[in-house]
Amino acid sequence: MDDDKFFEIVVPANQERERLDKFLTQRISSVSRARLQKGIAEGKVLVNGRPAKASHLIRPFEKIEVCIPKPKKVDISPENIPLNILYEDDHLIVLNKQAGMVVHPAFANYTGTLVNALLHHCGELSSVGGRQRPGIVHRLDKDTSGLLVVAKNDVAHQELSRQFREKSMEREYWTVAWWRFKKKKDKIETLIARSPKDRTRMSVQLVGKESITNYEVIEEFDFLSLVKLHLETGRTHQIRVHLSYIGHPVFADATYGGRNRQFGSLAARQREVAAELLQRMPRHALHAKVLGFKHPVKDRFMRFDSQLPEDMQQLLNRLRTE
Repeated sequence: MDDDKFFEIVVPANQERERLDKFLTQRISSVSRARLQKGIAEGKVLVNGRPAKASHLIRPFEKIEVCIPKPKKVDISPENIPLNILYEDDHLIVLNKQAGMVVHPAFANYTGTLVNALLHHCGELSSVGGRQRPGIVHRLDKDTSGLLVVAKNDVAHQELSRQFREKSMEREYWTVAWWRFKKKKDKIETLIARSPKDRTRMSVQLVGKESITNYEVIEEFDFLSLVKLHLETGRTHQIRVHLSYIGHPVFADATYGGRNRQFGSLAARQREVAAELLQRMPRHALHAKVLGFKHPVKDRFMRFDSQLPEDMQQLLNRLRTE
């Protein structure tokens, strides 16, 4: 029995020119845009009998044939790892991820991830994210702590992904950043792409993906600030890149200039304090504090607020006594 999904679409006469992947996402609601884009890249989407690119601009009366292979069964090993679960039902889980935990298996991290723990806890998760990212609607960096929502089934995953894509999901982060801000409240808008010099880093560039971060200073210290941030987009390392770009890197963030690189501008006493604080904070001081979204099935808005993790709280306590 063939379990692949096949679709055949003829572009309507009144259809405006539009990207192929966007058009198909609107027409085939049961398949995520990511899976459609992967199918296009693999040559499984034909336009007038020939493979087409995702960026192809469709025309009226074109015949589009789509083959979406059945997702492979997830074969990642479940692991009995403790989870800090704030909410759970038949459709989703909201949890508070600890710093140091990788979200999903990837090169050099095939065990001990959040996905391994979730598979042990749930048994089954949404297949939309693929075999190595089951249930994962959005991610946090390994050393970023905080709130995540995970989908148990494809219907929940697709609806949560839609909210994420349309920027209706509320996401508030708190961070300790270097220096006092001249503007206590502002919006950072740039394009972000992978650094051409180091593929593990992201950077602000002339060509890239639109990235928007809103920030507001909550509390100021001698040479650090407590800042809350709201994301309008969800790019890799977005907050860390944006704050570094405006001269206020996340405290203890070695990748984006938030550790010893700032010492040259400090007075002697400040350097002593900074060195002590960096010993207390081996990871970047960033926490996903608030998460809000409309439940994909129950159709009600849900909002979760988490306490700062112990390492960040101790950092703030020390700053308040200085």
